[in-house]
Amino acid sequence: MNSAPDYQAQKISTSIIIDGNVTKDVWKNAQWSKRLVDMVTGVPGMYNTQTAVLWNETHLYIAFVAEEPFVEAYQTQRDSIVFLENDLEVFIDGGDCYYELEINAANTIYEVFFIWKDAYTKGSKFDTPSFDVHQPQAYTFGGDYDRSGASFWKGTNPRGIRWAFTNFDLPGLETSVYIDGTLNDNSDVDKGWSLEISIPWSSLHLLANGRSLPPTNGDIWRMFLGRFQKLMVGGKEVQPHPAMSLTSHGIYDTHLPEKWSRIAFVE
Repeated sequence: MNSAPDYQAQKISTSIIIDGNVTKDVWKNAQWSKRLVDMVTGVPGMYNTQTAVLWNETHLYIAFVAEEPFVEAYQTQRDSIVFLENDLEVFIDGGDCYYELEINAANTIYEVFFIWKDAYTKGSKFDTPSFDVHQPQAYTFGGDYDRSGASFWKGTNPRGIRWAFTNFDLPGLETSVYIDGTLNDNSDVDKGWSLEISIPWSSLHLLANGRSLPPTNGDIWRMFLGRFQKLMVGGKEVQPHPAMSLTSHGIYDTHLPEKWSRIAFVE
């Protein structure tokens, strides 16, 4: 595929201390994205949200800044369903698998590792104790809003269903949040919150799918960089939640790796 990437992640020679502060010089010098857009229509998102990606020989770094007048986060237990509230999200495509990371303003982490069922075969690289489909936190998953009519069992994706391992913890993951305001106090108006993420390249060997780790100059990975926003109108929660992403999907479904943004790693 020769089309231009959606974003160019610049290589740096230093490491980044993960403390949630995206006003550090390293982020000031990064290329920040345009305002995230509505995931379906591509129009600018309801609140300003921007992201930046950097990398060095050992780590992948991702940052977000999110405008938010009333910063809220009540899900505090790891792997609780943080997308029931407001969150920032990263998905990384690995061909036969992909990784989902969601984080809210309380720095609560939700992680899932997905393996396409057609790739999970006996003796494959996924046939390991870490991905035992008999353990109680492994589920089948057909995609967002997949339970209707002909799509009841396999979802709407042509590839069908995938295994979802909800007990997966990415080794070496670091995240930190900074809140410019007061969490869970709507008596004042907040400016928003920012997020920093650090991921060791050594933890992404399955997602690399044979690609170089760290990437070589010009390598392109598909990633979803987005935000979901809980919205209350007239005392009722708007469903589905407004969804924002670096590039639009044309459909309300996050779990479409072929629609994710093309991130180029450049030196």
